Amino acid sequence: MQELVLYHYAMSPFGEKTRAMLGYAGLSWQSVIVKEMPPRPVLDKLAGGYRKIPVAQLGADVFCDTRSVAREIARLSGKPELILEQQPQAVQDFVREADLEVFLACVIAASDGRMLKKLIRETSLYNTFRFLKDRINMGRKARVKALKGPEAKARVLAHMAQMEGMLEQDFLFGDTPCIADFSAYHGLWFACDLAGKPWLRDYPRVEGWLQRMRSFGHGQRAEITDEQALDIARTADPRALEAASEHPLTGQAVTVAPDDYGRDPVQGLLLFGNEHTTILKREHPRTGTVHVHFPAQGFAITAA
Repeated sequence: MQELVLYHYAMSPFGEKTRAMLGYAGLSWQSVIVKEMPPRPVLDKLAGGYRKIPVAQLGADVFCDTRSVAREIARLSGKPELILEQQPQAVQDFVREADLEVFLACVIAASDGRMLKKLIRETSLYNTFRFLKDRINMGRKARVKALKGPEAKARVLAHMAQMEGMLEQDFLFGDTPCIADFSAYHGLWFACDLAGKPWLRDYPRVEGWLQRMRSFGHGQRAEITDEQALDIARTADPRALEAASEHPLTGQAVTVAPDDYGRDPVQGLLLFGNEHTTILKREHPRTGTVHVHFPAQGFAITAA
């Protein structure tokens, strides 16, 4: 059985969200460490210039955005509670708010001098300046309005107060976790675990919940190189489509890009599109044919 390959870096919040889901699912997986910012020339051969991290790969199928990755983890492990669109509307509404507005507020509120020093220690002074420049440029092109520091902190604390009220059981929507818990986890992991913010002391239920989330671990991880991952794609065939496409541009060359931030387009042949998933066919001499999967929501499809 093939193992999922995850392209990520240690301080990536969405990387941590995915690592936690892999731990919860009890999966063995292969790890490829990538740079914190583009260029990522080896990964680009698979994902066509998609810039957000993480990206996952299973054979010759490539999964962009944690919603697509979560769906694949759910398929491999039999954990449908990780699939957003299969959850009640209250869960879906919570996830969409936590994954974008609250997450960005966490990053802004926690990105102070201490966090900057940690980034320098983890990488280098030169790399830190490149990273900050890259994120500033990405923010300028984003369609999401960024809160100022005090506003961002107030937004995070309001979210934590909301969670405190929700946590009458072990997890946000019951006795067992679902995708909402992992969507709330990674922003607070960045703020409280990486940046060391003391905000948990006022929210004991959230603190206990965060400890339960940490206890899932990261599953069984094995390191491989990016070139080894390309070899995996090269020797595999993309899996067969399970249904007929519903998108009017099916069979045409298109671009797919996020509609919030990090809006670098990926070009390919549209193989499949419905209300949940978009799949592009791409080819490269190094990888052969790959199928690149995106969530339908939050991504724009344009004729190339």
